Amino acid sequence: MALPAPQGRRSSTFTRMLRHGFTDPQASGKLLDAPALSSVRSDSVLLEALGGTADPDQALVGLVRLAEVQSEEDRQRLLSTLVTAKPLRDRLLGVLGASEALADHLVRHPKDWESLATYESVDLHPTTPEFEQALAEGIWGERGARLSREDALRAAYRRALLGIAARDVCGTTDVAQTAAELADLATATLRAALEIASEEQPGDAAVSRLAVIGMGKCGGHELNYVSDVDVIFVAEPKDGVEESDALQAATRLAARMMRVCSDVTPEGTIWPVDANLRPEGRNGPLVRTLSSHLAYYQRWAKTWEFQALLKARTVAGDPTLGQEYVDAVTPLVWQAAERENFIVDVRQMRRRVVANIPAAQVDRELKLGPGGLRDVEFAVQLLQLVHGRSDATLRSATTLDALKALAAGGYVGRQDATALDAAYRFLRTLEHRIQLYKLRRTHLMPEDEQDLRRLARSLGMRTEPVDTLRKEWKWHAREVRRIHEKLFYRPLLDAVAVLEPGEIRLSAKAAGQRLEALGYEDPVGALRHLEALASGVSRKAAIQRTLLPVLLGWFADSADPDAGLLGFRKVSDALGKTPWYLRLLRDEGAAAENLARVLSAGRLAPDLLLRAPEAVALLGAPDGLKPRARAALEQEVLAAVGRADGAEQAVAAARGVRRRELFRTAAADLIGAYGTEASPAEEDHGQAVDAVGSALSDLNAATVAGALRAAVREQWGDTLPTRFTVIGMGRFGGHELNYGSDADVLFVHEPREGADEQEAAKAAFAVANEMRRLLQLPSSDPPLMIDADLRPEGKTGPLVRSLASYAAYYRRWSLTWEAQALLRAEPVAGDEEVGRRFIELVDPLRYPREGLGEDAVRDIRRLKARMESERLPRGADPTMHTKLGRGGLSDVEWTVQLLQMRHGHAEPALRTTRTRAALAAARDAGLIGAEDAKTLDEAWVLATRVRNAVMLVRGRPGDTFPGDARELAAVGRYLGYEEGHVGEMLDDYRRITRRARSVVEELFYGG
Repeated sequence: MALPAPQGRRSSTFTRMLRHGFTDPQASGKLLDAPALSSVRSDSVLLEALGGTADPDQALVGLVRLAEVQSEEDRQRLLSTLVTAKPLRDRLLGVLGASEALADHLVRHPKDWESLATYESVDLHPTTPEFEQALAEGIWGERGARLSREDALRAAYRRALLGIAARDVCGTTDVAQTAAELADLATATLRAALEIASEEQPGDAAVSRLAVIGMGKCGGHELNYVSDVDVIFVAEPKDGVEESDALQAATRLAARMMRVCSDVTPEGTIWPVDANLRPEGRNGPLVRTLSSHLAYYQRWAKTWEFQALLKARTVAGDPTLGQEYVDAVTPLVWQAAERENFIVDVRQMRRRVVANIPAAQVDRELKLGPGGLRDVEFAVQLLQLVHGRSDATLRSATTLDALKALAAGGYVGRQDATALDAAYRFLRTLEHRIQLYKLRRTHLMPEDEQDLRRLARSLGMRTEPVDTLRKEWKWHAREVRRIHEKLFYRPLLDAVAVLEPGEIRLSAKAAGQRLEALGYEDPVGALRHLEALASGVSRKAAIQRTLLPVLLGWFADSADPDAGLLGFRKVSDALGKTPWYLRLLRDEGAAAENLARVLSAGRLAPDLLLRAPEAVALLGAPDGLKPRARAALEQEVLAAVGRADGAEQAVAAARGVRRRELFRTAAADLIGAYGTEASPAEEDHGQAVDAVGSALSDLNAATVAGALRAAVREQWGDTLPTRFTVIGMGRFGGHELNYGSDADVLFVHEPREGADEQEAAKAAFAVANEMRRLLQLPSSDPPLMIDADLRPEGKTGPLVRSLASYAAYYRRWSLTWEAQALLRAEPVAGDEEVGRRFIELVDPLRYPREGLGEDAVRDIRRLKARMESERLPRGADPTMHTKLGRGGLSDVEWTVQLLQMRHGHAEPALRTTRTRAALAAARDAGLIGAEDAKTLDEAWVLATRVRNAVMLVRGRPGDTFPGDARELAAVGRYLGYEEGHVGEMLDDYRRITRRARSVVEELFYGG
């Protein structure tokens, strides 16, 4: 036993250990005094070498453990070689300091350290044949004699892995070479595993030709230390063997091969073999013939499957059959970008990257997180698929090689390619070192300070290693994200504008191919817009070149990229000389993204914006998209009317306010819809629908108030001989307007005291007519149609009545449907007192004290049935018409209104003009079951959203889904469906409204 060191010497040793990076010099000092290290404890070379490892404390623990399990003779040989041979010292201690798992392996196999003692030239970069030879010796040679075949393979695999890790941590190989060696070792391992399976099942091996196709990182020669190894199996019968028999035999061989690699034994496990990239995934047969593979790919495969095949290579089994498979599928890979659904699939793949990140891990994800490895890989592969059709130099299965080829061909800028290469190498190195520690599959940055310190030191960071690591990681992640966002688009600018002297530029054909692949239907037109926006040396063009790469990406994510780019050019042309415009887009990130979303989502919002481009400012203001209150809107409109010269100019000013606010509402609606992840069947969108309905109703009320003020002022100044009010009806009174709704109203007046009743009536009639004329004047602004057909006697009745006339009519002549229409009556403009008295007048009609008699109920049901049969447009699909169709707006509203008229007198909460509020009140009063209420509410909200979407997308109202495929896709995007899921959207609509109709049949028609 070693004597305690003198205090002075111990203090000196501790100081040296701290200087060399030990974090627990007291515990490590005791380890240095361990008997197993007695012959080398005072050797300064050893201490210095430990200090060069990722974790000196861990390296020393591993060395002591390794020395203790050696025989006395082997221990002295180990320690002697360790002190005298720098290659072994660096390799062994480097591995012990970086990998606790490989230290465990060395302790379990004490002689395996000897594999690190040599430094032959062939050992620098071994390939598959060298690994095959090493594994064969470990399995069938002397080393494997005492183990089962599987355990012998595991031990031999870890021994080979030991050499790869040693070269990696010592810097003998870079990250790309390490990944290639790991892939070659995996290839050799698969071959050994298949040989073991064939040895155990010689009958199966005799009847089938089985080829193993490497996919993913294994196929691309860029494997991780710990990763699933993706494969596809293809088989053919040997001569004279039935195909079914051969496939069954090949399946048994393949399954056994997979278990050899993935089973857990006392020697641990190697890695799972994953065959889920095969046709039909887990649901498909494990092994297929070549013809079966081809039939699937030619008929059923999705774009991501061809993207996966980009990395396919033969790794084990019958090499001839494997090459036949690769030769057969390769042409299909390079035709993938010409497929009809390529754009849809690409967008879905991009979204899937983000969707696969657990929220709690997004900030630690090296692979899937923003600026992670997947961003680089996806970008490179997509560019390969687009341009590799005509450029064979791009057809590499290895990410970094493909990136180099893309740069050489001018498809990626040289500086971007260099930055992306550096970031990818850094991130892959991080991933490798994190996995190496425990040999566990993970892509998460550690949180523990000691783990981060070890990781940073493994990368050569010695001064403030943890802070340095975090800064460098975040910097590379930002670079990847920045370049990823512009990678597809910056070269397009190079194609139309000379940006950097000597920069290789895309040809017009290549630029067009890229635009087509990203969803632009008119690539020639798109390039023309880019040239107009980005060419030149002006400051404006320079800012556009900064903005466009990101904007083009947002346009490409929409249902109509061409419309988005065209709209942006028009807005930029209109505001190009305005100093704040481009500065706003450049400096306020939300403004640029919001503008891109609005311009590419449909026709209504861009049309509004192009009539008043200065409204772009709303997109960047903190509360710019927040709807304004009715009082504030009315105050602004009345002030504008007061400043105008004449009634027509006054209403034009009011319309200008309405146009701006209509844009605000539409923009907020569109941008909010883009943030929705769930489909309408999964999430209640009622709050958004209510917000839009209220905003539009408030806006129209303010506009009507302005038209009323203008009409009165033009002829009477402030001395109109009657008090005049406007009552909102239908959706207007219910705060449920759609973008394309008319404004249903009643005009009511009450002669002033002492005024002549006939003169008052004439004045009221003249005001109502003038209001309608002014609001219907030809204009580029969206029209606001005033509809007074719900008045007593309809179109044949007087346009305006006095309160007394309304009272007399309703007392003597009112029909049930007129009382029903009054359920949504609410004053919207004009004299408040007259409006209040009108509501007092009609309340007994719409909420009758005695409820509804059976005759009245029959009248309502009969009228509803007649409306369904007569008013539905000829040829319209009754299951898809949002207003009059099965389970649509009319079904829900009439059901709710029947409940209001029956029970409104007894239940005050039912006395509301709003459909959803009345439905909730009926539920709370027990008049309708909670589940039925939810069903009706869901159908009403969905039908309303569809109507809003149609108007936003087409720029004109409609009650059915559009027939045009691009417009239908845009409606789907608004409703929260990914592109390509239009069928799902239509099925959901039919299902939801069908359930609503069942409730209506029960509640409205009485079963």
